Amino acid sequence: MSTSPDRLTSGRPADVLVTAISEWLAGHSSDERLEAELAGADLAALDAGQREAVEELLEGLRDETARRAEVNMVARETLQALVF
Repeated sequence: MSTSPDRLTSGRPADVLVTAISEWLAGHSSDERLEAELAGADLAALDAGQREAVEELLEGLRDETARRAEVNMVARETLQALVF
């Protein structure tokens, strides 16, 4: 999988986010990188449920008191919202 920054501007926004979240869940990406990719995504291109899920994951990543397991769960829910 490509990890180039231009990934943010190519492809459907939902597909780009699915790739970024999947890489993070697999341990191939840092919290900071995922946060940057989520923050830089074109959320306007997503439907309301997808946008809400991405925003919730972004909040979880930014919450220094959040446990990793909780953020992982939110990430998996976000994947479901983006795919289905």
